[in-house]
Amino acid sequence: MAAVTRVARDASIIAWRNLLNLRRTPGSVIAALIQPVMFVLLLSYVFGGSLGGDAYRTYLMGGIFAQAVTFNAAFTALGLAGDLDRGIVDRFRSLPMPPMAVILGRALSDLTMSALTIAVTSLCGLLIGWRIAGTLPEAVLAYLLILAFAFAMSWVGATIGLTARSVEVAQSAGLIWLFPVTFLSSAFVPTATLPAPLQPVADWNPVSATATALRTLFANPAPPTAPARDTWPVVHALPYAVLCVLVITAAFMAVAVRRFQGAGRG
Repeated sequence: MAAVTRVARDASIIAWRNLLNLRRTPGSVIAALIQPVMFVLLLSYVFGGSLGGDAYRTYLMGGIFAQAVTFNAAFTALGLAGDLDRGIVDRFRSLPMPPMAVILGRALSDLTMSALTIAVTSLCGLLIGWRIAGTLPEAVLAYLLILAFAFAMSWVGATIGLTARSVEVAQSAGLIWLFPVTFLSSAFVPTATLPAPLQPVADWNPVSATATALRTLFANPAPPTAPARDTWPVVHALPYAVLCVLVITAAFMAVAVRRFQGAGRG
């Protein structure tokens, strides 16, 4: 219990340090907030007319939430790579501080950024006509799921940042995987509209599970003309999304801590 308390205390200190450092990089904060707004407006008004109009705009929001917090993993990757490049990770490693606390602090500070991103995305969705049609408990569960998925994605970003070992490499590696993962999913279109070989991949994609679970909890159905699939991850999107969060967090947490222990400037 003492070890858990120590990790929590040190992680909160690191998280606060990271949040204070955001004052020096306001551009990255603005970019993280503008990005989901751009996707909402572009996809809803450029493609929305041909994909279902108002019904598609409502359907789209579940995918935008999942995509926005997935893209925030790049924020974590850049933050840790920057600390590694400047030798701050070396200083952290020399302190009597659990390795878990440093990365957890980064994940928690970036979770705060994700919460702000979710709030801005929600407001933008309301402006284009999106509404939560489900119950209040379902809506609360939906937002908790988004935050949990954001936390899981932070550990993916942490692993990339600690592996890249430089800001330049982290910037490329932190972004290159995001587009296939988010677009090869049901974030923007039903998986049944994809080529047949890609449909199973998209069905089992954690981004698809999160987007579909959010639509179910928000009571935002697909447009009437949209084709549907009845595969297990689609029908059981909520439990599968929760399972994905747990597996991704556990797996990448272990890898990130191992990478941190071996990280250094040399």
